Amino acid sequence: MRRQWGSAMRAAEQAGCVVSAFRAGQPEAGPWSCSGVILSRSPGLVLCHGGIFVPFLRAGSEVLTAAGAVFLPGDSCSDDLRLHVQWAPTAAGPGGGAERGRPGLCTTQCASLEPGPPAPSRGRPLQPRLPAELLLLLSCPAFWAHFARLFGDEAAEQWRFSSAARDDEVSEDEEADQLRALGWFALLGVRLGQEEVEEERGPAMAVSPLGAVPKGAPLLVCGSPFGAFCPDIFLNTLSCGVLSNVAGPLLLTDARCLPGTEGGGVFTARPAGALVALVVAPLCWKAGEWVGFTLLCAAAPLFRAARYALRRLPHSTAALAALLPPEASVPWGLPLRDSGPLWAAAAVLVECGTVWGSGVAVAPRLIVTCRHVSPREAARVLVRSTTPKSVAIGGRVVFATQETCPYDIAVVSLEEDLDDVPIPVPAEHFHEGEAVSVVGFGVFGQACGPSVTSGILSAVVQVNDTPIMLQTTCAVHSGSSGGPLFSNHSGNLLGIITSNTRDNNTGATYPHLNFSIPITVLQPALQQYSQTHDLGGLRELDRAAEPVRVVWRLQRPLAEAPRSKL
Repeated sequence: MRRQWGSAMRAAEQAGCVVSAFRAGQPEAGPWSCSGVILSRSPGLVLCHGGIFVPFLRAGSEVLTAAGAVFLPGDSCSDDLRLHVQWAPTAAGPGGGAERGRPGLCTTQCASLEPGPPAPSRGRPLQPRLPAELLLLLSCPAFWAHFARLFGDEAAEQWRFSSAARDDEVSEDEEADQLRALGWFALLGVRLGQEEVEEERGPAMAVSPLGAVPKGAPLLVCGSPFGAFCPDIFLNTLSCGVLSNVAGPLLLTDARCLPGTEGGGVFTARPAGALVALVVAPLCWKAGEWVGFTLLCAAAPLFRAARYALRRLPHSTAALAALLPPEASVPWGLPLRDSGPLWAAAAVLVECGTVWGSGVAVAPRLIVTCRHVSPREAARVLVRSTTPKSVAIGGRVVFATQETCPYDIAVVSLEEDLDDVPIPVPAEHFHEGEAVSVVGFGVFGQACGPSVTSGILSAVVQVNDTPIMLQTTCAVHSGSSGGPLFSNHSGNLLGIITSNTRDNNTGATYPHLNFSIPITVLQPALQQYSQTHDLGGLRELDRAAEPVRVVWRLQRPLAEAPRSKL
C-alpha cells in the first residue's frame, strides 16, 4: 500500500485528528466526538464535522435548515461547550516519513477497557488533548442543492444516513438532528502552549480543485473510527476505495468507513496528498439495506464557503482566512477527469418500459444487458450513455435467454451509434485476486450517472475447466444488473454483472458478494451475431449443461445419483 500511496499516506496521517465535545464540569470522554483535518498546526486550525455541535446549539438543530443559513458564528453554541483536539506528532521516523507506530493503551478510555498497567509503548505517544474553541459552523450550499436532488422527494423516506443500523434504538428527533447536520462542518481554533508552538510545524496542505479527480480514481480516507474512544488504536485509520460518483460537490466513495470518521479527510495520490473531500456520512442505508457508499463533501467549495464566512466575522477571526489551504494546481495542464480510466464511461442506461438497468456496448450498435432488465424479445428499449439529459437512442431486444437459462442475458440492437461510448476489449483469461471495477447505474438509476465500485476478483468458478461464473467484492446494487466488470490492470471487459447476494432467512442483501457471467461465455456468440445476424450461437446459451445450471442455482453438485425410495 505504501508503494502505491507514498507521500499521500504521510500527508493523510499528519492531517488527521480527533475532536471531542463535552459540557463543562462533565467527564471529557463525552458522547460527542468525530474526526477532523488539521489545516494549520501553528496557529492551530482544525476543520471537523458539525454534527457533534447539535446538542449545544442555542436555537436547536432547526437553525441549520433555516432559510439562508450558510454559516453560524461560534457563539451560536451554549457557553458550557468545551472542546478538545488530539493529534499525532509530525516528527519524521527513520524512513523520512511520519512515525506510524502506536503507543499502546495509555489513554483513559483505553485503559478502562481492561485492568492492569499500560502496555509498553510501540511508537511515539499522542499529543495531549489540546483545548480548542469553536470559530464558526459552515455548510456548502451547492452540496445541499445536489443532496436534495438525489435523496429528496419521494426517495427521502428510503434513505438513512445515521451511524446506527435500522434495528438500533434511535429516536426520530435524534435522526432528524443527524439529517439536518449532515452537510455542516466546524472550524476550530486550537490553543497551543509555547512548547507545542515550537514543536508542531506540519507540512502545508494542498486542496484538489472541484472536478479535478476522475470517477474511478483511487482515494485514501483517513479518519478515527468511534471518534475519541481509544485514539491510541483508532486514530488515523486508513481505508482505500475509488471515487464512485459525483454530483457537484457531493461525492461518493466505496471506501469502507465507520461511525466516528465523520469529518475525516479524503486524499488522492495526484497531486500527491491533496485533500479531495471530507467525510459527511460513513454509512448510508437505502430501504433498510446498507449501501456500501460513504458520502463526502468536496473540500474546495467548502473552503470557499469558509473564506466567505470568515471575512464576515470580526476582524480577529477574519484574519484566519489566510491560513486556509489553497487549491492545488494541475501541473499537466488538464483536469484529471479527462485522463480517467476509459472503462469508467463504458456503461449505458437501459430502459424497458418501467424497468431500467445497466448495459455495455460490445459493438457500435449492440448492447448487452440482463434478461430481467429487458425480458422479451422484440421489446422496445431506450439507451442513454450518461444521464437522462443525454439523448436517448431507441433499440429492440433481438435476443433474451429463457427464464430457465442460468445465463441472465439480453442483447439489444440500436437504431444508431452511441456517441463517446468506448467499446471495451473482451478478456480471454481471468486471474483470481486481481483488482477489478464494476460500472453501473445502481442506487441512483436515472437520477445520476453511472457509479464505479472497486474490489477484487474473488473467485472464478469453472465447469470442465471452463469459467462459467465470476465472483467479486465490488459493491453491486439494484440497477447495476447488466453493467460491465473490468480488469483494473488491463482495462479489458471481464464479464456482465447479473446479481448480488440475498439471505433468504433475514432478507438482507450483501452488495459486496456478487456474480457475473464471464465474457468468454458470450463472446463467440456475440461476434457471430455482429457479423452475420445469426442468433444460433446465442440460442445455445439456453441449452447450458446441468452442471452449469447447478452452479448458478448456488447448489452443490451431487456426488452420486440419488437412490430411488421405491
